[in-house]
Amino acid sequence: MGAPGLWPAIGRLPDVPAALWLVSRAYGTSQAFAEVLRLPRRQLTKLVFPLQELQRQLVADSRPNFHLKIFDPGLEDIGKAENIFTATAQNRIEYLSSAVRLDHAPDLPRPEVRAPAASESWRPRQGSCYHLLHVCFIGRSNVGKSSLIKALFSLAPDVEVRVSKKPGHTKKMNFFKVGKYFTLVDMPGYGYRAPEDFVDMVETYLKERRNLMRTFLLVDSVVGIQKTDNIAIEMCEEFALPYVMVLTKIDRSSKGHLLKQVLQIQKFVDTNTQGCFPQLFPVSAVTYSGIHLLRCFIANITGNLKINDLQVS
Repeated sequence: MGAPGLWPAIGRLPDVPAALWLVSRAYGTSQAFAEVLRLPRRQLTKLVFPLQELQRQLVADSRPNFHLKIFDPGLEDIGKAENIFTATAQNRIEYLSSAVRLDHAPDLPRPEVRAPAASESWRPRQGSCYHLLHVCFIGRSNVGKSSLIKALFSLAPDVEVRVSKKPGHTKKMNFFKVGKYFTLVDMPGYGYRAPEDFVDMVETYLKERRNLMRTFLLVDSVVGIQKTDNIAIEMCEEFALPYVMVLTKIDRSSKGHLLKQVLQIQKFVDTNTQGCFPQLFPVSAVTYSGIHLLRCFIANITGNLKINDLQVS
């Protein structure tokens, strides 16, 4: 994919730095993202669109389909999403509570309609009294889930997301409220040191939380999909839940190794899943590569950011 595809909003403008500055001014992007926009084009692409950067390494006529055009926002859209994740006096981003069972979860009114199955499309009614949609993050112990969530909330520094060097630190479902927009749920890790009641806890949530909009399944990009990951994959497929694969720790591999893993995971998604979103989201909680795009995706699927008439279902 050429440069115009990487820069859908500004690819035709001759003065790139000036154009980026105008984008940041016009859409009131955060100061942090304004700094990102000042990076040289190649560095910006690597930071904001890491999957596109990986595809550049492949020979043009042998490139697999990374489904890059399914979710393909412009920089102005990504800038708007940054504002949703920025804590202000009007936009409170906060930890709500923890729960070991669904009936211990934050007590909010039950919605009148459910979030969509993988094959359905639905968006919340504006101004409705339905309580906030949920997105949940789930992954194997030591996949870097807490680190990723902390990176997503980096624009809300007062939000405490506990990160431990020991695998299996998260033992409960942790609920975070993102302003008036959505609730993010940090699920316990599975595999090593998982809670004894992990299956009952998580399965109940996935089956019964009717306002769950999307499940984000984290996969360690260094080692790829493991046998234990099939626990979460099978749950999502069995319950016909829409889910997305997020590839963590992309800063820990060489380009060649990372590309190999991405190709294998993409093939798995294309041939072995029904409910998984076709496009992968590689991220790094260390370099923040892919974090901005993931924020934009979350803002879009929760109905809080419309992108050129695109509403991912």
